[in-house]
Amino acid sequence: MKLITAIIKPFKLDDVREALATLGVEGLTVSEVKGFGRQKGHTELYRGAEYQVDFLPKVKLEIATQADNVEPIIEAISQAAHTGKIGDGKIFVCDLLAAVRIRTGETDADAL
Repeated sequence: MKLITAIIKPFKLDDVREALATLGVEGLTVSEVKGFGRQKGHTELYRGAEYQVDFLPKVKLEIATQADNVEPIIEAISQAAHTGKIGDGKIFVCDLLAAVRIRTGETDADAL
């Protein structure tokens, strides 16, 4: 089992969700987060004063899946979230050691 974590631009969430639905992804967790990478934030103007915004709004997706589904999911996220501009995001893949469905007590692959 693997845990895929993707950080994307907020306005790309619907495109990514639709791309994942076509693959049959049945569940994911979405969180609104803030952060920065190579962008290093940006400057904004408020009441005539310029100020630095260090953390940019992003969306974090978490998807638990079988190992053989990882590549198609990564490809779908990459294509749907791509704008070609800085700040498109990142995708991380980690090993998932255990999963438990609380309602039924199912474990590991059955819990996904």
